Amino acid sequence: MRHTLSVLVENKFGVLTRIAGMFSGRGFNIDTLNVGPTLDPSTSRMTIVVRGDDTVLEAVTKQLNKLIDVIEIQDFRDDECVDRELVLMRVSVRPETRGEVMQICDIFRAKIIDVQHRNVSIEITGNESKINKFLMLMDPFGISDLTRTGKVALARKSD
Repeated sequence: MRHTLSVLVENKFGVLTRIAGMFSGRGFNIDTLNVGPTLDPSTSRMTIVVRGDDTVLEAVTKQLNKLIDVIEIQDFRDDECVDRELVLMRVSVRPETRGEVMQICDIFRAKIIDVQHRNVSIEITGNESKINKFLMLMDPFGISDLTRTGKVALARKSD
């Protein structure tokens, strides 16, 4: 099972190293990790996706809470947050396949951000399911390069 943790931390030198060290030292694996600033310049938000059952989640949460730089931890369930990921990729195209690649991009609201003679660079954002479906459809054309940001998540709050 995959768990999405939103961890609010103090924006200080070495915090990422200490948190990553906690994971590696305890044998926990991080699927994705994304770190960025918040509205408050003294804090950063880490979105960490970790694999494991509820016991692993409990152990990770306890260990994170022991770190002095950790302010707050939220474990997001699917319906409690909105999440997105950004993917940049290069796909091979030939004159006879270029139109089909462009059509799939339109359907998925992906953007072609660079066009070369034999390839196009594409930007797509969405949830993990959308991204995986898009990658599956692009694979037959030949994905020559790809980079993913990892998941970022924001709690749903009713007004």
